[in-house]
Amino acid sequence: MRYAVKRLRPLTLTVELSLYEGKSVFFQQMTSKCLEIRCVRVQAHCHRLVRTAERRQDKVETDDYPRKSDQMHLVNESDSRLTQSFPVSIASPSGYVALLNPRVMSLVLFTALTGVLIAPLHVNPVIGFASLLAIAAGAGASGALNMWYDADIDALMRRTKKRPIPAGRMLKEDALGFGLVLAVLSVMTLGIVANWLAAALLGFTIFFYVVVYTMWLKRSTPQNIVIGGAAGALPPIVGYAAATGEISLASIALFAIIFVWTPPHFWALALVKAEEYGRAGVPMLPNVKGADRTRRDILLYTLLLVPLGLTPWLIGFVSLAYGVFACALGGLMLLFSTRVYFNRTGPKADRCAMQLFAFSILYLFLLFAEIAGERLMAILHLNMPW
Repeated sequence: MRYAVKRLRPLTLTVELSLYEGKSVFFQQMTSKCLEIRCVRVQAHCHRLVRTAERRQDKVETDDYPRKSDQMHLVNESDSRLTQSFPVSIASPSGYVALLNPRVMSLVLFTALTGVLIAPLHVNPVIGFASLLAIAAGAGASGALNMWYDADIDALMRRTKKRPIPAGRMLKEDALGFGLVLAVLSVMTLGIVANWLAAALLGFTIFFYVVVYTMWLKRSTPQNIVIGGAAGALPPIVGYAAATGEISLASIALFAIIFVWTPPHFWALALVKAEEYGRAGVPMLPNVKGADRTRRDILLYTLLLVPLGLTPWLIGFVSLAYGVFACALGGLMLLFSTRVYFNRTGPKADRCAMQLFAFSILYLFLLFAEIAGERLMAILHLNMPW
């Protein structure tokens, strides 16, 4: 009996296990059927939603009113037509100020003021101020037109790539329009408030700087800065003509000083920036004739500049004190030029060239400040201590 029970126990376990496995298969089949039914229902629901959306879309498209996207397209089209009809400048006020080249304008204004002060006639302060304002505007117009034309090479040079046009802060058309309007207004204003000789000289100065120097000489000859320097040397003559209606030997003397000062001033910078000028395609003297030739010419022009600085005293419209002061400044200018001539390689050569460039600005400013100071004291009837 016990033996029979032992034989039946494994059989019972086998039957129970088979029943359990059968139930599991049954439940798996039922679950999969349910999932298939649910997926079919979800798909049918999605198809209904898609059909509903398509019907609504068809209804919107057949409606008489345009869609919102069409409205936006029409607005953008009208805006673009308005922009083409009435172009809006992207430049800020600071961009227009930078376009005037304020540092050069201030030097032009100062030398023109000196030309007004050396005039033997007393100028009405209002007329004198308006004349100087017109001359400054003419200098600003020249700078704006120069930046308009030279925008391509300004973008290639580190010294000028932050100007408004290459920096993307102003369109070339805006600079051109601004420069032309300012040039016409400055010439007309000077002619009305002063005289037409001064206005003609100012107009010639703008033309010479923009057309002769910027458009022609600058990209065609290594003597660009020598000939083109005449434009920067004319403001004392313009100022004198605005005050007197004529040109005198005194104003020509000031013109000669600036004219001879210009080449060594710019060539000192060109020695350091020769690589940038070469990349921009500007034939400066160091790029065409070499650095040694440039150093020699700097020294020669400085030797000519020192005695020219004495001409205001020799002519007689300044005192002996100016003559002594001019000799001292000329000696320092010659010293810096000599250092540039003898130091030809390495960082010291660049340092000497930049020192000459910086001192040459101070030289011209102090020379004209002495002339202006003496003439101002004479106008105010103040006794000079010497």
